[in-house]
Amino acid sequence: MSNAVAKKYVNALVQGCNSNELVEMFEELSELTKAYSLEKLNTIIDSPNIAKSTKEEFVLSLVQTKSVKFKNFIKLLNANDRLKLIPNIVEELAYQIALKNNTFEGTVSTNFAMNEAQIKMLEENFSRKFNAKIKLNNLVNAYPGIKVELDNLGVEVSFSAERLKAQMCEHILKAI
Repeated sequence: MSNAVAKKYVNALVQGCNSNELVEMFEELSELTKAYSLEKLNTIIDSPNIAKSTKEEFVLSLVQTKSVKFKNFIKLLNANDRLKLIPNIVEELAYQIALKNNTFEGTVSTNFAMNEAQIKMLEENFSRKFNAKIKLNNLVNAYPGIKVELDNLGVEVSFSAERLKAQMCEHILKAI
């Protein structure tokens, strides 16, 4: 539900702002989103005992901006009791900017650290495949193979050594 509402606000931002304003708005909202990890901020925003004007002033005081559009956007969110949606709005806005710029980020999960050349090769191959600029980050974890995830494109490609061994054994057994 909250994501659907956030999408409506983001669509309004995309229609009402040029590319530079959109990036500026994203940066300011991202900065503001960091404060949402604090329980006190959430308590203030959720409190029915605190006046809307006080909430608005408090949220605007967390970000140093001269942008009239940003201030008006925060005022609009506050007037509609949607300040709680700012993290969802940032997430959706990041996605819309990525679509607009045709640039996407993803992760490469491995159980070893990949060097820059390997990551660059994967980025180039995926960029050609999807006709977009792809930026990959290496995530070292316990995954026994290589898994590339591009969430915004809905793509997950994995190569597991265990699965390869199982398939080879199965193929050999079928051949016998």
